[in-house]
Amino acid sequence: MHNNAFEALEAHVVAEHSTESLPLPEGVIQLTINGQAHQLHVEPEWTLYYLIHDRLGLTGTKMFCDRGACGSCTVILDGRPILSCMTLAIECNGKIIETIEGIAVAHHPLIDAYVKHHALQCGYCTPGFIVTAKALLDRDTDLTEDEIKEALAGNLCRCGTYPQHPKAVLEVAQVLGDQVRRGGQ
Repeated sequence: MHNNAFEALEAHVVAEHSTESLPLPEGVIQLTINGQAHQLHVEPEWTLYYLIHDRLGLTGTKMFCDRGACGSCTVILDGRPILSCMTLAIECNGKIIETIEGIAVAHHPLIDAYVKHHALQCGYCTPGFIVTAKALLDRDTDLTEDEIKEALAGNLCRCGTYPQHPKAVLEVAQVLGDQVRRGGQ
């Protein structure tokens, strides 16, 4: 008898609700990371950092402080730089995320500019700085040094490469701005 009840319920759902998408099971999220779609089961307490770094193996995102104070875990979420250690993964359903790996694979000019201007020493903070800078450059390429310093102010570097970051970002802003003025060539 249960089989008939199930078949009746199934027939009702198909007939009455066929245009509606089925909800995801509890704890399952869908998101896009570096252009790749993922559907993952996450626990309610998992941070986005834990999901990206420890579960998906994208180890470019770093954990320096675990308190949202250093910027080393920065990723771009729907166009905005955010601290992945302070963001719950469960809240990222439907979001688009970009990490340092995505920026590197895309051969963003920030990578070469950071090397050229010696904007890194130990390199631990570098992914957070580059991700933050990319989010800034995605919004605007007509930047002053002070605007760049303000945008990067949430990122800490224990080696003290602070004077080099604005130089690298300004150079890339000029290159990207020139490309825009020439029509994206």
